[in-house]
Amino acid sequence: MLTAEEELSDKIRAMALILASASSRRQELLRNAGIAFTVQPTNIPEVLGDSECPRVSAERLAREKALAIFRQQANAFVLGADTIVIIDEQILGKPRDRDDAARMLRILSGRTHQVTTGVCLVGPQTRVGSGALASFEDVRSETTLVTMSPLTDDDIRSYIATGEPMDKAGAYAIQGIASRWIPRIEGDYFNVVGLPVSLVYRMIREHAVLNETWVLTEE
Repeated sequence: MLTAEEELSDKIRAMALILASASSRRQELLRNAGIAFTVQPTNIPEVLGDSECPRVSAERLAREKALAIFRQQANAFVLGADTIVIIDEQILGKPRDRDDAARMLRILSGRTHQVTTGVCLVGPQTRVGSGALASFEDVRSETTLVTMSPLTDDDIRSYIATGEPMDKAGAYAIQGIASRWIPRIEGDYFNVVGLPVSLVYRMIREHAVLNETWVLTEE
């Protein structure tokens, strides 16, 4: 017979992961990895600190997103993420408008830049000495080097006209049209898309979050 603490732990572990993001790209990556989840977007402003290093900014924003949902659902497991593009120690977030997108693409043209995604997993934790329920936070990040081919002004104008750059950090999508200009990366490809899936999977396994009910199987 299970103890009360074990029954509570089983009920918690059976819950699905909550993705604190409306990103269709992150949702697709989790589905492809066979990890079940629900979606609850946040309205956290993606404000980058002037004195923060890029990695710290990405990790802080991921943590803020995850905690915003966890405060509403303290018995849930919540995953937050934030992706930024860095070149010359300058952080490129999502473009404000077409002119800003063009500016970013000109900066990236013909050069190698970094893409960093901060991830934060928060959830309940029962492994404490008194048996009382406590929570955990795990914040990490992944960085990938991306080389972009030289872009002409026509390339930039035509690409912006598609609308693809407008909601992407650095104003491009490696999995989309911009793939034609990415000859080389060093590191995790999925990190550039928006979520370092292998890192996330290790995190949820290390915290004993993942169980068989989380894994999507083909019928």
